[in-house]
Amino acid sequence: MANRSKAKGDRAELEVEKLLQHLLGVPARRALGAGRLDDVGDIDGVPETCISVANWREVARAVREKPEEAEDQRQRRNCMFVATFVRLRGGEYRVVLTPEQWATYWLETR
Repeated sequence: MANRSKAKGDRAELEVEKLLQHLLGVPARRALGAGRLDDVGDIDGVPETCISVANWREVARAVREKPEEAEDQRQRRNCMFVATFVRLRGGEYRVVLTPEQWATYWLETR
């Protein structure tokens, strides 16, 4: 079961990698060592940004829990921005932020 879950997560990270490359034109790539105690996110290559990816059966749980985990990763990475990409059934993604994470984006664009 763990191998299937890991493969599912790996596929989602590759999807987000390609999505970010397409949308932003940056050299986004999967980070090595995700899941470690010193985890700094799932995707590298987006300047000043920590990216976390969730492909969970329980989407509502991912929306509740992953942005908080991503915030811890952002602090370890010491960057300004963070985003959590949550995969919905059917393959679409939504970017989920806490109000504080969203406020950082808003304040930095003023």
